[in-house]
Amino acid sequence: MEMIERLIAFQTVSRDSNLGLIEWTRDYLAGLGVSSRLTYDATGKKANLFATLGDGPKPGLILSGHTDVVPVDGQAWDTDPFQATIKDGLLYGRGSADMKSYIATALALAPQFLAAKMDAPLHFALSYDEEVGCIGVQGLIKDLQELGLKPAGCIVGEPTSMQPIIAHKGTHRFRCCIRGREAHSSYTTMGVNSIEYAARIIVYIRQMADRFAQLETRDYGFTVPYTTMQTGLIKGGLASNIVPKDCKFEFEARTMPGVDVEKLYREIQDFAATLLPEMQRVEPNAAIDFEWLASAPGLNMQPDAAVVQLAAALARNKNHGAVSYGTEAGLFQRAGIPTVICGPGSIEQAHRPNEFVALEQLAQCEAFMLRLMDPEMRLRD
Repeated sequence: MEMIERLIAFQTVSRDSNLGLIEWTRDYLAGLGVSSRLTYDATGKKANLFATLGDGPKPGLILSGHTDVVPVDGQAWDTDPFQATIKDGLLYGRGSADMKSYIATALALAPQFLAAKMDAPLHFALSYDEEVGCIGVQGLIKDLQELGLKPAGCIVGEPTSMQPIIAHKGTHRFRCCIRGREAHSSYTTMGVNSIEYAARIIVYIRQMADRFAQLETRDYGFTVPYTTMQTGLIKGGLASNIVPKDCKFEFEARTMPGVDVEKLYREIQDFAATLLPEMQRVEPNAAIDFEWLASAPGLNMQPDAAVVQLAAALARNKNHGAVSYGTEAGLFQRAGIPTVICGPGSIEQAHRPNEFVALEQLAQCEAFMLRLMDPEMRLRD
């Protein structure tokens, strides 16, 4: 509990630095005789941490979690979101479910992991900027590949109510910028209205989403059993009596396993290209530009995979499932590391005011990790 309280107190909102938490963790592990490898972002204000406990002869297991949390701005919290508060069997705080409790449990048990002298090393992987597109972990994985390290498996501790999750959708985020031509609103024919052209593209994206909803083969293992698309942010214009020159919007796709997201992206670009001729008849410099902001592939593990079987045994839960949200797990799997998701708390509490995790879930997570020290609980080849 003390470790969870400590980690929640670090205000690691994605827009801010996570170095306070990362450097504290580095120093804590150093006190146990464990060295850490830090990889920084371009600004030097954020970092991943990778540490290895033990040196057993067999390939090790990664316990992975992201250190960043979503903002609390504008949310109606009943307690200080960055001070862990326990009430009626629940622990409240930003990141309590997503996902500092999992990280804290692993760190708190580090002395016991070391004393157990297991026959395979245990790796801790802590990342930055998961909440804005699984950005940090990509550098961490690249770093492991350059080192030639090949772990046998990975358990990502996103909140799953301690149920092993073997599949999730891919998450892909894009930006579209439209440049038109300003004009007085009484002379609309002399301008190119960037907002209106943005609206036409947004409607096309909505129509694509409807097509997936109507025609895509269902997989009812997911809460939403088909690919979804939506526009989440738009900005444009200066005043209601000015034909707007600039508009930009951001949209995303949550793709089912096997969907060709590049083909999906090209379809939207191809539609936008059909709009350019009429725009450029009025303004030769009119343009529509797209940017692929972030992408995290889906996860698609087989139920009989060794890491899935291990997670089921550790969790005392043979039921596995699929989720519609994205995680870093798909990136680990794409890098050749078999991965499963299993952690304390519910995703329904994540990102909301008064985020919480049940103390019962924390006890289950602790028991899950303690079983890692049982010689019978090993990741089989």
